[in-house]
Amino acid sequence: MTRAEISLSVNGEPVEVTFAPYKTLLELLREDLALTGTKHGCELGECGACAVLIDGEPQLSCLLLALECAGRSVETVEGMAESWQSGAGLHPLQAAFADLGAAQCGYCTPGILLTAKALLAHEPEPSRERIQEAISGNLCRCTGYQQIVEAIEEGARRMADESHR
Repeated sequence: MTRAEISLSVNGEPVEVTFAPYKTLLELLREDLALTGTKHGCELGECGACAVLIDGEPQLSCLLLALECAGRSVETVEGMAESWQSGAGLHPLQAAFADLGAAQCGYCTPGILLTAKALLAHEPEPSRERIQEAISGNLCRCTGYQQIVEAIEEGARRMADESHR
């Protein structure tokens, strides 16, 4: 069987990995790198459960061949806490989701967290409508979204507070 090899950055660490060339980024992360925080959802790009950040922008890992990520920077939910400037504990978005009960079954949470992180990197104080628009590609069957939106707003406040310290 033909194998492919690429180098990329995953959660801030350089990685070289050999894999079957037909694998998606989602499969590479879960099966080859044991990063199971990225969830396997619809495989059609419709649910957002597999969202990761590629070069800081949200992308659906089920729709990308792993080969397309050579030389790129990939961030998964496992890397969120390490990427936060304080370096201690959870990322403010993760803490806000936990504190406000925004994650019920939790299956959609990693994709929503990363999508929200990308939004806040571009817009540190987004409106409620902008938050709703940004996460519109992330489906949740449990919460009704109110707690999710509130947690993103709270995460933005926490990030701003920590940035001003």
